[in-house]
Amino acid sequence: MHQLKKSLILINILGGLAVLGSYAWGFLTFPNAADILWGGVPPDLRPVYTVSMFLAAAGYFIFSIFILHLDADKAEIPKKNGYRIFNALYAVILISSALWLPLTMLTIRQASPLMVWLVRLDLAVVAIASLGLFHALLKVHPRKTAWLQRLAVLGCVFFCFQTVVLDAIVWALNFHL
Repeated sequence: MHQLKKSLILINILGGLAVLGSYAWGFLTFPNAADILWGGVPPDLRPVYTVSMFLAAAGYFIFSIFILHLDADKAEIPKKNGYRIFNALYAVILISSALWLPLTMLTIRQASPLMVWLVRLDLAVVAIASLGLFHALLKVHPRKTAWLQRLAVLGCVFFCFQTVVLDAIVWALNFHL
């Protein structure tokens, strides 16, 4: 297996564990914080989040499978570093995602307006990297299987809806002290 693909798998394993670990830490340390973590999102929108989270997770696995099927030596993305851009984008998404819950809990405990903006910035970083991933999926060449690429792009649309619209816009605008 190509070294860049091995790196992508390692980034996903370590980053995924960091994200899940941050959630486990958050819910074990602050067991009654679930309502607070909605950040003021109206109750009517919460079912949309629930469905979207499952679609985003499924989409993540689908576009990851597509990316792992690319030829790492031949993958080209105009004006980018080929396959390496995927590794960088995944790392940014996963590191920033792992920081969200600890930053949010710290913000709530300190009641700091500056920290509110730091949490919003963290979500914006995830959103921008998600859009970068979407762009890379649209532009990557050569395309091995068109149907799998279309499915990967659709999966990334669900992922971007969650990270850009629901998290970086809706949640961030509703999160205040």
